[in-house]
Amino acid sequence: MTHKREIQGKVVTISGDKTISMVVERRVMHPRYHKVVKRFKKYLVHDECNEVKVGDEIVAIECRPLSKTKSFRLKTVVTGAK
Repeated sequence: MTHKREIQGKVVTISGDKTISMVVERRVMHPRYHKVVKRFKKYLVHDECNEVKVGDEIVAIECRPLSKTKSFRLKTVVTGAK
C-alpha cells in the first residue's frame, strides 16, 4: 500500500464546478539570512459535493490524477470561513 500525502491549507477560490483552489503555507529557514520565511504553493482540489466556501481551512488527500493539474481530493473541513 502506498502512502497518500495529506496537505492542509486555506481555500482561496472556487475554480468551477467541483474544483477548489487552496494555498498551503510552509515556514522554512532562509539559507543565507537564517530567518524563518513563508513559502506558498497552490493546489487544485476535487470537491465532489461543492461543500466548501472561500476561507475554509481544509485537509486534502492525494489521489489519482483527475485532470491535467488536479490530483488531490477533499478529505475534511477543519474550520469554516469567518
